[in-house]
Amino acid sequence: MGCPDGTVSRRSFLRAAGAATAGALTTGCSSPLGSPTPRAGQKAQLVYQDWRTDWFPPMVQEMLEQFHESHPNIRVFFTPDPPNLEEKMLADMQAGIAPDVFQGCCTHFPAWAQNGYTLDLRPYVEADLDQETISDWDPAQYLALFACDGKQFGLPKYHGALALYYNKDLFDAHSLAYPEESWDHDDYLAAMLRFVTERDGDTPPEVWGSMIDVSWDCIQMHVNGWGGHLVDPDDPRHCLMSEPEALAAMEWLRARMWDEKAMATSTAVRNMGTHEAFSSGLLAMAEDGSWALKDILAGAKFRVGVAPFPAGPVRRVTLATTDGFGIYSGTKYPDAAWELLKFLISKDYGRAMARTNFLQPARGSLVEEWMGFVRQEFPEQTKDLDLTAFAHGQTHGYSVTAEIFANMASAAEIVMPTWQSIFNLGQAPVTEMEDVCRKIEEAQRDEGE
Repeated sequence: MGCPDGTVSRRSFLRAAGAATAGALTTGCSSPLGSPTPRAGQKAQLVYQDWRTDWFPPMVQEMLEQFHESHPNIRVFFTPDPPNLEEKMLADMQAGIAPDVFQGCCTHFPAWAQNGYTLDLRPYVEADLDQETISDWDPAQYLALFACDGKQFGLPKYHGALALYYNKDLFDAHSLAYPEESWDHDDYLAAMLRFVTERDGDTPPEVWGSMIDVSWDCIQMHVNGWGGHLVDPDDPRHCLMSEPEALAAMEWLRARMWDEKAMATSTAVRNMGTHEAFSSGLLAMAEDGSWALKDILAGAKFRVGVAPFPAGPVRRVTLATTDGFGIYSGTKYPDAAWELLKFLISKDYGRAMARTNFLQPARGSLVEEWMGFVRQEFPEQTKDLDLTAFAHGQTHGYSVTAEIFANMASAAEIVMPTWQSIFNLGQAPVTEMEDVCRKIEEAQRDEGE
């Protein structure tokens, strides 16, 4: 990805800091801040910030005991992410008090890097990681953790992959063959329609054909399947959302939601998330990821199936999340922070996350163990469940990651209300993306002012 000229302006920074809903910071390719090294014999004290979900902190504390045993000169204090993570991290980074090591993902992690808030990991990786370790990660996910200026801001935490969940009981009741690897979007649509064609008039169906989370990466995945992009791969200031391929993909989704009412919107299922609506039996299929697997297996009262995501008209794609670990560029102890980060990307830490909450490992060599953990806890539910579907994009090389604009905060702030109007509310045509692209590109040009 190319790197725009100029660094972040004060005006743009303040605008981004106030836009909590934008989900990211504005851009720039400034160098990371310099960091002093500890004096000889000094014990490094690090703050590590990560998920606050119920299961995560106890796992961390147990794993940190192992780290402290092998690194007696480093003391790590764990703190959970604040509820308002993106807004709070902006303030802490600006004030110079951000945690030394942290997790990030999606659009906000690369935006922190664009502004020089993350330590460039390239020198550490080149000196301390072997090619076997690097090759163990999905190339798409690994390369997504480089900033626009070529600096490496993160290493993979886990590999969240999207697939197609389906309700086997409902498919059996409608005498439908289960989704399989050969499915494309025509097969997907035909199956959806079978579940909703028997309703009376405008009456909502008892069971919806499928559902998608209206989010940046999930919409992008469909656009990629149609051969399009949200962001120009060669110029992160150029918007491609209004190109024919992108509009065709978005229209396919809009028509399923509002013309045929085959895909549920969040309002149609009482504002449930996709995996919750699926577990509740309201959906025959659901576009969701391996991150939802444990909740679905624990909550569903029916037989669950999983298949690779259906191929698009132009190419097959599936989502690989960009969850990763990074180091704050203002840390007092960069070398100690690197030692901690190496521990966080280790196989032992990956196994701990996989065992505790079924997080699909970033390392491909751990996928078999991960599947074993899932089957051990849910033997009946997974008896005929194809868990390899989640690793299919990783093993077959068709994963995609979130495409990032140079000024991501402004782009997200502009596009999300329009997507809400098009998809969740059904109040706008997809041609609104033409105006969205114009505004996004204006924001990219304004960045250096």
